[in-house]
Amino acid sequence: MTKAEKNQLIEDLAVTLTENDVVYLADTSELNAEATSNLRRTCFTQGIKLNVVKNTLLMKAFERVEGKDFSGLYDVLAGPTAVLLSDTGNAPAKLIKEFRKKHPKPLLKGAYVEEMCYVGDDQLQTLVDIKSREELIGEVVALLQSPIQNVVGALKSGGNTVAGLVKTLSER
Repeated sequence: MTKAEKNQLIEDLAVTLTENDVVYLADTSELNAEATSNLRRTCFTQGIKLNVVKNTLLMKAFERVEGKDFSGLYDVLAGPTAVLLSDTGNAPAKLIKEFRKKHPKPLLKGAYVEEMCYVGDDQLQTLVDIKSREELIGEVVALLQSPIQNVVGALKSGGNTVAGLVKTLSER
């Protein structure tokens, strides 16, 4: 690979890292061809991008990204590294956990999720438990709707008469 090709690859990686707030690094070595194909297929169906990259190129791409601090992941850049990119913070963690029910790997080397670095395979369960943005919005909406639903329920339970409404409201 020529120096120009390497620079272009580093620049492409840097752009990709800038555009994604969820970056997982995993060790997929020792997976046979069939397992690797299954992993790639599963990633594709779940909207997760999977790329195997050289550590030196990834390190240089990390350094070129402005506004994000990937320094917590520098120490895990040893051995084969697969980069998993997603829009949802916990999707790659769930995929890895599910895939490891049948295979010993991939092992989580580290992750950058919403400006936080997680290092080590022991962080996998923590990452699985992270709620996605959509889940958090759903919970907030449910909390906001709860008092309104109580008032509407109280008004409906008293019947349609004014006396019934006053009685229901006074009991609550």
